[in-house]
Amino acid sequence: MDLKNKAILITGGSAGIGLEAAKQFLEIGTKVIITGRSQDRLDAAKKRYPNLIAIKSDVANDEDAISLYRKVEQLGGIDILYNKAGVGMVSTNLGVPNDKHFESAAHEMKINYLAVIRLNNLFLEMLKSRREGAIIHTTSVLSYVPSLIEATYSASKTALAFYTKSLREHLRIANSDVKVFELLPPAVDTELIAHRTGKKISPEKLVQALIIGLIKDQYTIRAGDTKVVYILNRLFPKLAFRLVNPRKADKFLQ
Repeated sequence: MDLKNKAILITGGSAGIGLEAAKQFLEIGTKVIITGRSQDRLDAAKKRYPNLIAIKSDVANDEDAISLYRKVEQLGGIDILYNKAGVGMVSTNLGVPNDKHFESAAHEMKINYLAVIRLNNLFLEMLKSRREGAIIHTTSVLSYVPSLIEATYSASKTALAFYTKSLREHLRIANSDVKVFELLPPAVDTELIAHRTGKKISPEKLVQALIIGLIKDQYTIRAGDTKVVYILNRLFPKLAFRLVNPRKADKFLQ
């Protein structure tokens, strides 16, 4: 896929992986539009990278999504929709009744999964009209092996992973040229998992892997240790589970 002179919309692009993606796409000559819920963060991103177009928008809000589409349309449209916005909650012991389990799961599913479907539905015809349109979803290594301390987050990313594969196949059957990419990160050094210790990949290296995968039309992009976990889970699933869930996770849940 040729990324130069294309336009990309990155949801959740004001911080973390999204902001790093905005930076690297700008560097290769892509027009970048980012969204986020915090105007202060959007202003800071714009100050740091003046060529960015920043739009305040909450992916969980129906009206915001429609307004975002209209604003993007007025800006000339996009070639690539990168559904990056996401949230994650630390799971307390799911074996103990707690209303927070449901509230957290509903919040994660709304943003990590349902909001993606909404935006895809809004932008799909626009992407189909482009010479080379694409959709990018960030799922997770946890869609292969669930994390005990991020159980409902793992479930939301698994739902997104299955939807991604199905969407890709539906578009193929419909003879659409829109490409659907899935980026599967391992643990990434961002605010989202600041509570976790252990090995983490940097946002910079993750986005580098994403861009290489896009250029090569590699629809499933397993970055960093995700490749190892993927293979181990196929051959030695119990070992893969213990790798993702070390003994200290058991103590956390007690």
